[in-house]
Amino acid sequence: MSIRNTQILDEFRALALTGDIPAADVEKWLKLVRPFASLTADGDGPVVGRFGGPIMLPADASEPWCPLIATIDCAAVPKEATDLPLPPDGKLLLFGYPDHAGGGSAAYVPAGVAVEEHHPASWIGDEAHEETLEILREFPLGDIHLSMGVCLPSDGLVPVPPPVHLAPMPGHPHSEVLAEMWQDLWEYPTLMLGGYGRSHDFDAVREAAGQASFLTSEELGLPHDPDAVPSGMEDWVLLAQCCIYRAPGADIFWMIRRGDLADRCFDQVQVLVDYNP
Repeated sequence: MSIRNTQILDEFRALALTGDIPAADVEKWLKLVRPFASLTADGDGPVVGRFGGPIMLPADASEPWCPLIATIDCAAVPKEATDLPLPPDGKLLLFGYPDHAGGGSAAYVPAGVAVEEHHPASWIGDEAHEETLEILREFPLGDIHLSMGVCLPSDGLVPVPPPVHLAPMPGHPHSEVLAEMWQDLWEYPTLMLGGYGRSHDFDAVREAAGQASFLTSEELGLPHDPDAVPSGMEDWVLLAQCCIYRAPGADIFWMIRRGDLADRCFDQVQVLVDYNP
């Protein structure tokens, strides 16, 4: 772990201990730390891709509906940057739009596969409305610089069945306070791979698992309990999160099952948007 990341965790530890939280509970919380790849348009880290730019996909690839946010060179991202089974090479393309109706997608192009430029969808191209163009101007552009970071959960409450609805994370009685402390201390990058997502309105992992569980229940004709912990929730991970300024701000989450990521099944990505106009 880098000196900078060690210092951040030490600062958090000291802050938590001043809040009368037992040292044992603080150390238990710190065991939840996860690495992530911080991707920004500034900084002096190595270049690992590009924000925006041309859409380079195989000729027979389906046309993406949303704008291209980033193309990431997987070979340039060190394995230890995240705890995800990312591809060791090839290109990862992330598409999204900061609106609940926009959504997004992800595409993976293995190394050595021939590609050609694809044109953006008409609604973000020549036929784009001025309001859409204003939002697109907020998208980051240019080289992506990498730095390796660490993060802790920023949401310390988990949904539970009524009438309680929300409760501290199991095994962490001070999780709500600790998560709020981390939110106040840590600044999220423009784009991150791995780690914990941050949302003001929902748990992105739980939401993705819940949607998948609902669809499975529908297919099998089984009842679905929206208040229950989604089956298979532990399989879901945050692939990426991007913060795009759209007053008061919007976050796009790309979620995937760990097994699908290992098998390069990026068509199984679920994209969620947190935006409150």
